[in-house]
Amino acid sequence: MKKEKLEKHLSKLNGSEDSYPFGPEALVYKVMGKMFALVSQHEKIPRVKLKCIPAEAEALVEKYESVVPGYYMNKKHWVTISLNGELLDQVIIDLAKNSYQLVVSKLTKADKKKLEQTSQ
Repeated sequence: MKKEKLEKHLSKLNGSEDSYPFGPEALVYKVMGKMFALVSQHEKIPRVKLKCIPAEAEALVEKYESVVPGYYMNKKHWVTISLNGELLDQVIIDLAKNSYQLVVSKLTKADKKKLEQTSQ
């Protein structure tokens, strides 16, 4: 998957905001102030970090060479995926949606309500 295609998808998720809080090397995507994705910016082979259910993260790391535990993240709950073509685009999109949904599921009721209102 091309980095630009992934970034376009991430930016279209409801309430998604992007910024560079860690500098120009990493574009961070947040929903209601909570990070759900981080895309590297100046690498030959871009990488994305996504939140995962621990069992799913473990299975992905075992199955794919391009998936490793979340670099600089909680390795139990995050994976780093090299965008080198090993994973199908749809798999990466599904993992990104799951990451977003995991974060949304942990939001407070008030934040969930605000998020719902942004989609209307």
